[in-house]
Amino acid sequence: MKNRTPSSRRRFLKGLFASSIVLGFDPVGRNWINTASAQSEYTRLPPLDGVLHTDESSRTAVADDAGHIVHHLPLAVLKPGSVEDIVRIVRFARQEGLKIAARGQGHTTFGQSQVEAGIVIDMSTLDKVRHIGSDWVLADAGIQWRALLMATLEKGMTPPVLTDYIGLSVGGTLSVGGVSGSSYRDGVQVDQVLELQVVTGEGRLVTCSLDEHRDLFENVLAGLGQCGVIVRAKLRLRPAEARARVFHLFYPDVTTMIADERLLIEDGRFDYVLGEAVPAPDGGWTYFIEAVRYYTPPVEPDPESMFAGLNFIPGSVQTEDKTYFDYADRLTPVLAFLQASGLWNQPHPWFDIFVPGSEVESYLNGIFSVLTHADVGDPFPVLLFPLKSGRFTRPLFRVPDEEAVFLFDILRTAPANDAATLERMLNDNRALYERNRDLGGTHYPIGSIPLSPEDWRQHYGPVWDGLVEAKRRYDPDSVLAPGPGIFA
Repeated sequence: MKNRTPSSRRRFLKGLFASSIVLGFDPVGRNWINTASAQSEYTRLPPLDGVLHTDESSRTAVADDAGHIVHHLPLAVLKPGSVEDIVRIVRFARQEGLKIAARGQGHTTFGQSQVEAGIVIDMSTLDKVRHIGSDWVLADAGIQWRALLMATLEKGMTPPVLTDYIGLSVGGTLSVGGVSGSSYRDGVQVDQVLELQVVTGEGRLVTCSLDEHRDLFENVLAGLGQCGVIVRAKLRLRPAEARARVFHLFYPDVTTMIADERLLIEDGRFDYVLGEAVPAPDGGWTYFIEAVRYYTPPVEPDPESMFAGLNFIPGSVQTEDKTYFDYADRLTPVLAFLQASGLWNQPHPWFDIFVPGSEVESYLNGIFSVLTHADVGDPFPVLLFPLKSGRFTRPLFRVPDEEAVFLFDILRTAPANDAATLERMLNDNRALYERNRDLGGTHYPIGSIPLSPEDWRQHYGPVWDGLVEAKRRYDPDSVLAPGPGIFA
């Protein structure tokens, strides 16, 4: 165990003591009962292997996320010691009329993993790799992809799809989708799931897959926690290459960059493809593609064949070489710097949408013609992932009904304590969302877009009725995941 400072030790012991004396819940007063306030009328808390924290510091810590915009204060935070703890607390919450939100690393940006006056389940305490097979891994939902990758690389294996930041939890990304620059070829992370263990809103522990309880399986993957809490996942693996050759290809404009992105995902010459825009010194934007080829020496990528037919600016290519793991883990030191500098604590009203391929050039040219550096803020880029919808197999992962689609992300940062700028950015997000929606686009539900239940109905389109029915079947009392506001 790491040494604690005296002050942190006191806070830890205070929180642990405050949690350990909880006896039950007063359904009338809507508060917890402990030894000092025990009365005859209360519902006894079930026995737990972990700890239910009710102290203010624990509750405040989860009344936030990567956006630092929405703050819903729960009544308690469960740090489960077992899957059975989640079963018990969901049943308890259902009985007492409390809402539940499962939280991985809290990297959504608009309160998706929060709950007001309910119980947050901090999944990070369930973080073990349970077994690695020949081409699969079984892991707890609270494990971070980074730790999972380290374990599988010891066997020479890797998940086919890794998000750009691998400090996210397995359960968290499986609840939204899990997009990567390799998704044009391999689909998203929910397409790599072989089997799940899920706790439904009724408090039932169910194992599900394409062959067993398929309806639950398909309504949990990319299901935003509406029908169940993912507690364990069996994931597909494949052999890992040793190294990553990374090329940055620079472009004179966004239209030329998009044309090359289209070409690259058609012929598949790179393993990873991502378009980016970063502020240019003249006030405009610098456009480039990050294209990656994984390889194992002595075989090496051939730049001449890899660049054939591309229209990047001659002489602009930047190249670097990393180990496979170091490339996958490239954003961990970046996030550590942002946290140390305080930039991570500023509001991040991120904007994340899927744009139809037939509309992406006109849509983006319209945005970049007016988008200023102040509209984005420091220090994040604008991203454009080229994708092929035919690679996606899970019905709740909603993208436009076209073969080519693009995930477009404006990773905004608002100044601290500047409510006016934050409101303007959120209003801009809403306006851009509506413009894309009217073109047949959808959104990636990790960002900061104010949405109504009607917006969600339009987003889910032909699968909406099935989701409504699944919600009734698996969470009949609407205990789970109020954060997104789908059924508000």
